[in-house]
This record gives sequence, C-alpha cells and structure tokens, in this order.
Amino acid sequence: MNNFTEHFIDIHSHILPGIDDGAKTMGHSIELLTNMYKLGIRNFVCTPHVIEGVWENSTEKILSTFNELNAVVEQTPNLKEINIRVAAEYMMDENFQKLLENKDFLPIKDNKILVEMSYLAPPANLFETIAEIQIKGFVPILAHPERYKSFHQDLGVYQRLKSAGCMFQINMISLSNYYGKDVHESAIWLLRNNMIDFIGSDLHHMRHMEVIESVVTRKNMMEMVTPIIYNNHQLK
Repeated sequence: MNNFTEHFIDIHSHILPGIDDGAKTMGHSIELLTNMYKLGIRNFVCTPHVIEGVWENSTEKILSTFNELNAVVEQTPNLKEINIRVAAEYMMDENFQKLLENKDFLPIKDNKILVEMSYLAPPANLFETIAEIQIKGFVPILAHPERYKSFHQDLGVYQRLKSAGCMFQINMISLSNYYGKDVHESAIWLLRNNMIDFIGSDLHHMRHMEVIESVVTRKNMMEMVTPIIYNNHQLK
C-alpha cells in the first residue's frame, strides 16, 4: 500500500547501523528500509546523532558507515528503487561550537543543517548559536521542536525562533501519542499555526516503524501534513 507521494523525502532517520541509538546492525538497517519502502517511501537522508560524550561521530565515520550501508542497499533486490543520502543531527553543545568554527557539517541539502537540543532545557546561548550558524553561511533546521518540553510553557519561543531564522522539522511519530499527549498537542498546535517547514520519521527501530504505520492510516493526520510532505521535495 502506497501512502506517500513521490514528493516525500524522509530527511531525519537513524538507519545507519551501529553508529548511534538507531539501527544496531546492518540487518536492522535493511529491515527498517524494507518496511518504509512498503509504505511507499523511496528517498531517505540518514542523520545519525553527533553528541559530545555520547555519540561522538566524526564526519569521516559517518561517511564510512553510510558507504557500507549504501553498498548493501544497492545489492538488495527489493530495495533497488531506494535512494539514500547522508547528513547528521547535531546537538548544540560545546563540541558543536568547534564544528561550527570549522564548518565541519554534513548538511541535509546545500547549506541546511539539522540541529537539536536537550529535551529538558534549551542551551543558555540558544539564540546566539542560531545567529552564529547563519553567520557561518548555514540555515538551521530544528529537529522535532514539538518535543522540547520547556517550550510547552512558553509557546512564544517558537515564533521567536522562527523570526530568528530557524526552520522546523516535525516528527511523523509525534502525530501519535507515542511521546506523550503534551508532545502530540504541541505538534498539532505548530501545524495549525503554520510553523512547520519539514517532516521526518526520526526512525530508530521497529517500535517506531509500527507507530509510523499506524499514523499513515489516519486520514485526518495525513491531510494535515500533506503540504509539509510537498515542502520536503525541495530538499531532494
């Protein structure tokens, strides 16, 4: 069953094997891709975490792991139509400042980079960092803004971030209650207020896959994100 248009590109996924908290093995990576393919998804950007002290993935390590996965995908008969690219999801921590200084990023496309922050509290220098990213010639896409609990008590921060030049990427999983009711409500509020620029799966494992499969059968949810799915096409 094909539930997606040709315009959808999954710009946020953790399907590279053994590199972060996503797919653990090459077999897991292929399993996830196979199940996403069955939903009609053909285009993926792998975005492993880059987090100081947790997932200290260098650009070289990410590219090497991606090349290994891509070689297997190319030899997998039922995945012939799949296209995968590689980028990363960067935590805005102290190490991020070093990467920023050296412009050492793997963008989603052109100069757009995927960034994240702590779910509990934003960095004290959040707006300064957003400005520095742009000064260096990049455009920040904030991953899953609906998941940052500190923002739920101050919805105005979303508009301030947008005004500061930050783009937003919502998680498909947030269209369910998987992360909790508060995250779901935040996602719907952001969508209804036209603040979301892109959508991604943030796929890590088969539990996420099951949630995504349930979301795409919900007509009201899919109708709400259809314009965002078309937006993703500009990142092809």
